Amino acid sequence: MTKRTELPSTSRSLPIAMLRARETMMAPIRQMLNKAGVTEQQWRVLRVLDERGTTDPKDLASAACLLNPSLTRIMQLLEKKGLISRTDHPSDRRKVLLDITDEGRALLAAAAPESNIIFARLEERYGRERMDQLLDLLNDLSAVDLD
Repeated sequence: MTKRTELPSTSRSLPIAMLRARETMMAPIRQMLNKAGVTEQQWRVLRVLDERGTTDPKDLASAACLLNPSLTRIMQLLEKKGLISRTDHPSDRRKVLLDITDEGRALLAAAAPESNIIFARLEERYGRERMDQLLDLLNDLSAVDLD
């Protein structure tokens, strides 16, 4: 009989626990996004542009947790749907700037009530204080450099 690898139980594995939590959280969000006609990644792009305003693709990819090649495809689809606009950078013709359109803002506004209900249900079951702690811990963890 071979000896098992010395790893923590999957019930105590941070990556697995985070994936389980993500899937629990995203199930109702995916239903909402499906009704809105956008993907999770498209939603993140719209949310970041709505929050930050005109942004260059590199900063947008980072803020929306996307790889640059993925963002390129997403930008094309969102622009085709009329949800974002692309303009030339004023000082560098090789670059573009992205912004959310009125149609994109309208999509976010239409989905906001259902999104708020989902998060209110979560907060009711999990608690406001614990939600704040979890968000603080996750934001701190995101800033850790493991290299």
